Amino acid sequence: MRDGYYARWMGEEFPCGPAHEEIRLYSADPRMGFVAAAPGRFVKVVPETEVEGLYYVVTRCRWRDEPFLIIGEHEGWLRVEYTGGRAPVAEALGLEHFDRGVYQAWAPVTEVSDVREEVYR
Repeated sequence: MRDGYYARWMGEEFPCGPAHEEIRLYSADPRMGFVAAAPGRFVKVVPETEVEGLYYVVTRCRWRDEPFLIIGEHEGWLRVEYTGGRAPVAEALGLEHFDRGVYQAWAPVTEVSDVREEVYR
């Protein structure tokens, strides 16, 4: 499941972090020109002008008949964030109150439906 910024550079897509006029490209595998940032994480900083495309991706779904974003996954579970905007509904669903107006939970992947990516360019 994808959530966050992505860039197309030299014909390949990379998760990235835009910063002013530079883009930090990330890879899980060692690549030419990338440096180790953490175990299993490699980074290369390129000028924004070298990037062929920059976009933001969110993955939406439905869980328990309500709208959510998928913000993570782990071993058959999805971390979901409620997007319905109604606190009483979020509380009735037993969601964790993460921050003001933000409710999240771990949902079994088998209970989640209507999974779709939205790309914002």
